[in-house]
Amino acid sequence: MNNRALSIDALRGYAIITMVLSATIVHGVLPGWMHHAQVPPPDHIFNPDLPGLTWVDMVFPAFLFALGAALPFSVGRKFAKGESKLHLALNALWRGVKLAFFAILIQHFYPFMTSNPQDMSSWLLALFCFILLFPMYMRLPWEMPGKVRIAIQLGAMTVGAAVMLNINYANGYKFDLHTSNIIILILANVAVFATLLYIFTINKPYWRLGVLGLLACLFISSDYNPDSWQHAVMTYTPFDWLYNPLYLKYLFLVMPGCYVGEVLSNWLANRKGKSDAADKECKLPAAILLTLTLFIFISNLYFLYTRQLELNLLCTGLALAAGFSFLRNGDGYLELWRKLFVFGGFMLLLGLFLEAYEGGIKKDPVNFTYLFTTAGLSVMILIFFSIICDYYKCLRSTSFLVLSGQNPMVAYVAVDLLIYPLLNITGAVNCLGIFHTSPFMGFLQGVVLTSLAVIVTMFFTKIKWVWRT
Repeated sequence: MNNRALSIDALRGYAIITMVLSATIVHGVLPGWMHHAQVPPPDHIFNPDLPGLTWVDMVFPAFLFALGAALPFSVGRKFAKGESKLHLALNALWRGVKLAFFAILIQHFYPFMTSNPQDMSSWLLALFCFILLFPMYMRLPWEMPGKVRIAIQLGAMTVGAAVMLNINYANGYKFDLHTSNIIILILANVAVFATLLYIFTINKPYWRLGVLGLLACLFISSDYNPDSWQHAVMTYTPFDWLYNPLYLKYLFLVMPGCYVGEVLSNWLANRKGKSDAADKECKLPAAILLTLTLFIFISNLYFLYTRQLELNLLCTGLALAAGFSFLRNGDGYLELWRKLFVFGGFMLLLGLFLEAYEGGIKKDPVNFTYLFTTAGLSVMILIFFSIICDYYKCLRSTSFLVLSGQNPMVAYVAVDLLIYPLLNITGAVNCLGIFHTSPFMGFLQGVVLTSLAVIVTMFFTKIKWVWRT
């Protein structure tokens, strides 16, 4: 047993793969539950008054939750080895800068940005960007001084910035700092603030809970009274292209993930040198828990989307009660799963009890019901992968999840900056027309393109060409 929780990698991999899948399926031929709940077919026009939850709405929360769960394994262990909080904080700020640059860079190099209709120049620019991202974000394998590594990174970023400033964009676009990938930009903001909050509350979880409580009060007061100082604080930004206070709401997803990461990290540390005899008694509870966590996840997606709220609460309550009864005693993995299941069940019930607040569960504008519910469901997915990856050790069958989760930045851009350009250059893109004929074929297109992205990501992960911030 090593000190890496493969379940976190698998959760991150699940999130990034489903993120790519949701972006590559054919729009216009698939049912509503295959899209964001607030962007229903056939017109796919955003409706902020439409509540609901689909598997697509779970993609980003699962990724943010995994971000929080990884903090005790990355930042926490660096602190345990003696790195100062100041040094860790500076690294967090630098990580945010690199993520923000990544968000701006990839958005400006997407083929639809550089020409309309897309042509050879746009596809070659996309491929150039994909290649340039390696010296920017890859941990170079060769022995060299740290200053040289930084110089290579900064040099690649300078080249990327220079090209961005001189591209002739389509439709009259010009380089603009406000033009960025919103998902990565939110991730950059949340990564910085979550890491700082974790650093300065290590071994002080109640302080962390207090900060979140104060932040919740600011959000609620700000929405209630637009003339208040709270509203002024929560709408002020010195650089609106970089920072938006509303992004901090996602801390209510990341910090529960951080708590789960601490539970996992502490459990692994305490497990060192101990006999795993207790794990032999976990087989039946593990099988039952697999079924329960999968049922809780799927039933909540179905009932929240179809708005059968009372039935959802009843089914969720019964499933949680059954899980509590099976996990009430035991050591080893049972102890770990019990802690995670109790916490995940509490977060899920917290979200369901708030469902009537702010007009029901909504991804955009994000509300507390959405944050707490998806945090609870993310715990259930993590327990599922803990059983599959860490307990049963089904490593081959889950390697596509784990390896993708260990290199998510590559997976995120592989389709737009590598696969689509190559398909266009070779002419193979014309074959994609066959997927626009039926719902099944529309979904199959997403599966094919996502599989190609996963293969690319697994290849680079295996040869240790991993992008890191």
